[in-house]
Amino acid sequence: MKRKKVEDLKIDGETSLSELIDQYGSAGGFTAKKVSLARDILENMFHEECTNFLSFPACIISTGTRGIIKEAVKNGLFDVMITTCGTLDHDLARVWEDYYHGSFNADDSTLYKEGVNRLGNIFIPNSSYGQVIEDNMQPILEEIVEERGAKLSTKEIIWEFGKRLKDKDSILYWAAKNQVPIFVPGITDGAFGTQLWMYWQRNKDFHIDLMKDQEDLADIVFPAQESGALMIGGGISKHHTIWWNQFRGGLDHAVYITTAVEYDGSLSGARLREAISWGKIRDMANRVTVEGDATVLLPLIIGGFL
Repeated sequence: MKRKKVEDLKIDGETSLSELIDQYGSAGGFTAKKVSLARDILENMFHEECTNFLSFPACIISTGTRGIIKEAVKNGLFDVMITTCGTLDHDLARVWEDYYHGSFNADDSTLYKEGVNRLGNIFIPNSSYGQVIEDNMQPILEEIVEERGAKLSTKEIIWEFGKRLKDKDSILYWAAKNQVPIFVPGITDGAFGTQLWMYWQRNKDFHIDLMKDQEDLADIVFPAQESGALMIGGGISKHHTIWWNQFRGGLDHAVYITTAVEYDGSLSGARLREAISWGKIRDMANRVTVEGDATVLLPLIIGGFL
């Protein structure tokens, strides 16, 4: 059996990001090699015949990684996004107010007294989150319902919000502009969902049509010649992605970024090989699980495509 030689990395001031990732593939270095393989799988996904999914949790949208997701949507890398309600919260809140650098080691009792919420090492003042979302969302909801009626899917209401934003740093802005659907199966699990509920208190005809989201996903998944996914973290966003793709025999291409362990049986910890047993990823799919922090790995993996 012929074996591939491990090469040393050669980096200088003129080495580009793409050249560095190319070297990761020949250096044989643990996670670095997986990063290179992930980039190669995405390159195979990005063609017209492949329907590409991006799933991710809300937490990274509180960080500068929001900019990477935004650029991916702006540049049309993905056809579908599946995420959590908090993504809407953070994207909208950061349109209207700022988030700040903090510390994992901050005194949380003190922060609470000061009206500051800690998300890892990000500080989010109350004024940058709940209140600003309520103040801005309610008038927009009134306008949307007046124009579109009281029955909307998560995809539809997210697009309607995106159409009304002028901030080009917003994920929702570019999703609406480029008609990239965002599905949020757990729409009530966050400030955005709470504001929908508060609006419903005054307008009982208003409701979110989750079955329309399912119909729209079916119209995307079943005709797909190929399907691929970049999945960041686990939970409902990852599961909704692989769940729907099982109906077409599984994903053909899959990249998964996670910090979770496998031994507790969680979906976040589940490696892609486990999904093969459910028919959610094809046995012969191009796939890799990359262990590590998405705020570090995501710019490396998709930066060369932006």
